Amino acid sequence: MKANELASVPVLMYHQVIKNPGSVYDRTPKDFRAELERLAREGYVPVTAAEYSTGKLDIPAGTHPVVLTFDDSTASQLKLGSDGEPVDDCAVGILLDVAKKHPEFRPVATFFVNGEPFSGTGGDKALGWLHKNGFEIGNHTLNHAKLSGLPAAGVQREISANQKAITAHAPGTKVVSMGLPFGIQPDPAGLALSGSSAGVSYKHHGAYLVGSNPAPSPYATSFDPVGIPRIRSAGPDDEDAEFGSSRWLDKLADGTVSRYTSDGDPDRISYPKSSTAELSKKHRDRGRAY
Repeated sequence: MKANELASVPVLMYHQVIKNPGSVYDRTPKDFRAELERLAREGYVPVTAAEYSTGKLDIPAGTHPVVLTFDDSTASQLKLGSDGEPVDDCAVGILLDVAKKHPEFRPVATFFVNGEPFSGTGGDKALGWLHKNGFEIGNHTLNHAKLSGLPAAGVQREISANQKAITAHAPGTKVVSMGLPFGIQPDPAGLALSGSSAGVSYKHHGAYLVGSNPAPSPYATSFDPVGIPRIRSAGPDDEDAEFGSSRWLDKLADGTVSRYTSDGDPDRISYPKSSTAELSKKHRDRGRAY
C-alpha cells in the first residue's frame, strides 16, 4: 500500500454552500457534493481538526485523511428541519448523503463558529446536534475579530467569550481547535492556542490559517500547531485556482505532492526510510521505517 504517514494532509476550508455564490469563498451545493464524491472515490477519509492536530488518526490501511473545516457558522452549512435533522441541501445534509453511498467516508467535520451561530436553526439546537452526532465545534472568536489588531487582553477576551458561549449552547463540548478569522494570527501567535479571560481558560491543539497549500503530517518536524495551513475549496477554473482544492487534489493524486497514506495501525507511524529525518522527535518511539 506504500504507507507514508509523514506526507501531506489536505485541510479544506469552506464558507457558504449556496446556489448563487457571492465570493470566491462560496461553493454551490452541486460543486460541494462533487468535491466530496471525488474525495470518497480517491480514498480519502474525513477526520476532525482535533484528530489531525493531536495525531489520533485511525483510518483504514491505504486511505488518506482529509480535514473538512467550515468557517462562520452560517445557515447554509447546517439547518435543521422540522424533524430535527439536517435539511438535504445544507452542507451537513449533503455530507451525510455522500457518506451513505460511501461507507468508509466518515461523516465528520469541524465547524469554527462565532457568536450567535447558525441563525436558521439557533445555537442551542444546531450546536447540540453537532455535538451529539460526532462533529467537532471549534472557536472562531465571538465577533470574527481581526486578532492582530487587538492587544493580548482583547485576543483572550474574544476567544474565551466564544468558548463560554459554545459550551453554554452545547454543554460537554471540549473546544480544542481554533480557526483564525481572516487567517490572521494574534501577536504573539501563541495566544491562539492558550489563554484566559474573565475566569474562562482555553487550550487549543491547533490554530488554522486561511492558507493555500496542504498541511504537513502531524508527526512531521514541520508541523506547527500555531499556524496550520488550509486549502480554500475551489474549482479548477475559479479565481486563484492554483491555490484551490481542485488543483491541489490533482497534485496529491498524481504524486507531485506526496500524500499521507495510512498503514491501518493507529499506534504505529509508517514511512519510507528516505523520510526518516522528517519524523518529529516527539513521535520517534512509534516510527517504523521500511
